[in-house]
Amino acid sequence: MLRTYRVARASGLATAPRTLTLTSTTATRHLFTLPKSLQLRRPEKLSLISQRQLSGRPLPRTQSRLLNFGYRTAAWFGSSIAFVGLSFVAFFLYDASTYSSHATNQGDITVPKLALNPRRGGPKNLPILEIFLDDDDSEEKKKHKEKPRLVILGGGWGSVALLKELNPDDYHVTVVSPANYFLFTPMLPSATVGTLELNSLVEPIRNIIDRVKGHYIRAAAEDVDFSSRLVEVSQKDPRGNEVRFYVPYDKLVIAVGSTTNPHGVKGLENCHFLKDINDARQIRNKIIQNLELSCLPTTSDEERKRLLSFVVCGGGPTGVEFAAELFDLLNEDLTLHFPRLLRNEISVHLIQSRDHILNTYDEAVSKYAEDRFSRDQVDVLVNSRVAEVRPESILFTQRGPDGKTTVTKECPMGFCLWSTGVSQAEFCKRISRQLGPAQTNRHALETDTHLRLNGTPLGDVYAIGDCSTIQNNVADHIITFLRNLAWKHGKDPESLELHFSDWRDVAQQIKKRFPQATAHLKRLDKLFEEYDKDQNGTLDFGELRELLKQIDSKLTSLPATAQRAHQQGQYLAHKFNKLARAAPGLSANEIHEGDLDAAVYKAFEYRHLGSLAYIGNSAVFDWGDGWNFSGGLWAVYAWRSIYFTQCVSLRTRVLMAIDWGKRALFGRDLMRY
Repeated sequence: MLRTYRVARASGLATAPRTLTLTSTTATRHLFTLPKSLQLRRPEKLSLISQRQLSGRPLPRTQSRLLNFGYRTAAWFGSSIAFVGLSFVAFFLYDASTYSSHATNQGDITVPKLALNPRRGGPKNLPILEIFLDDDDSEEKKKHKEKPRLVILGGGWGSVALLKELNPDDYHVTVVSPANYFLFTPMLPSATVGTLELNSLVEPIRNIIDRVKGHYIRAAAEDVDFSSRLVEVSQKDPRGNEVRFYVPYDKLVIAVGSTTNPHGVKGLENCHFLKDINDARQIRNKIIQNLELSCLPTTSDEERKRLLSFVVCGGGPTGVEFAAELFDLLNEDLTLHFPRLLRNEISVHLIQSRDHILNTYDEAVSKYAEDRFSRDQVDVLVNSRVAEVRPESILFTQRGPDGKTTVTKECPMGFCLWSTGVSQAEFCKRISRQLGPAQTNRHALETDTHLRLNGTPLGDVYAIGDCSTIQNNVADHIITFLRNLAWKHGKDPESLELHFSDWRDVAQQIKKRFPQATAHLKRLDKLFEEYDKDQNGTLDFGELRELLKQIDSKLTSLPATAQRAHQQGQYLAHKFNKLARAAPGLSANEIHEGDLDAAVYKAFEYRHLGSLAYIGNSAVFDWGDGWNFSGGLWAVYAWRSIYFTQCVSLRTRVLMAIDWGKRALFGRDLMRY
């Protein structure tokens, strides 16, 4: 066998390579007779070379490390500039595509006659909004006309949570609200001092309802005719005259929120409130106005001190966070742009009627907040009640250390914020009076554990958020249930006796119907033993009644917070979705009445996820059951992150992040609008 090798000279001269032809029997011998420069390398040397070539170690470099670092830095910097440049070009190309140079002509549009001239009816013979102007705009909207009508009153946390979780294909949705935006209320104190812009806290309602192909009506709810299933709403026409009409419904959700509780104090017209975006704008303008007036040469020392005296009535989360944001403004931005004298004469007073501020939080959290305010020279006045708010001062009484004596004090003020709890809106008061004995709470509309409004037909009307409260009358419901059960078996309820196994079944019934009572039914054996007064191993009817009343007394109203409203909105959305899926089966079996909610879905159970509060370059967190923590800037970033994730859209998240960056780079906005 012949083997041919083409061998070039090692000298690299431009001569033709030699061709060696060796037989298999002489190849080895000739290998050792070739010149050294042309001899083939031995196998062991070949393996060493292959190992060197396969090694991961870098080859020797001729340049210095500093020069290599410079090359790489320049390459990275150049690539970054190129990326940013391409991003700008891509953005401007996209921006150019959003403009239209031609007028959009929709051609002839078919509008139903009832949309232009609605028929009249109802108790007051008002126009009835049965058909909307855009109901025939697309095939998809035409299909929605035949769906059950879901009307939502209000555009707050509960309503938005419901809209975001609702199945878009199941209901014909209409939102009625006097404000055409959703307001991110937890960050509202930040907007009063320019930390965040007002536009960063709002999201147009129409953007939210587009997901469910719904309709929006900018109007205020005035009344409800439950028998005709009509909501009476009002709005101003172009001439400023009030017009009223009806909005029909199959399911109605009342989520109109609440108003600030005046507590019977005189002179609240001299106060500012913090419930809406317009309130934040007015507060911001008032603060800047007071600062500017304090700089005038015609302002006396006494008047300047009054103008720079800021009073906050209410030691809850809103009042505490506003006081903290106000202190940050005065401490961080005022000294840069205003005379230094103003900083020395500014005073912030926080008036609280209880023993501590943030009294619904853990005591350790309240103490931390008070210590923080004391360090920041915020005057915290606990055990104090406001008697009257005058145009230039505030009158309040304060209990002495012994808790018995009271002292009346007067504090000059140039600004006063009233933030002392919530009260029923006028619409809710009207509904409560209409429903009569079914509504016994003077502060909110009462619902059952399925969030159905008491006194209305089952499955028609629901109430969520600040305007409602769940009626936890465990004793009445269970006693009625046991009476009916005893009569069904031909027994006298008063002679009824429950053994421990029977009590365990009753407890399961309570947990199912009243989920909030679960925490008070953990040790059934201890409860049974405690209320078995005669120690005969059974509970008679009287002993059971006492036990249930004790559970009733421990059940408290749910907090009027965005967290609760959000959970209730999600709960209703999930239940409505399930009711829509079950509707064909119920209709086929001719089941149209009864407790369909309980048959299809569980009762509402509130899960407290914790409470947060900002207290001036620091934040506190209370998770309940003794779990809490507080801290400085790292806690502030955690506080921001939690609320950042709760924003309802990418738009508000981007705007909020930009505002925080603007504050860091340029300071707060000190302009008066």
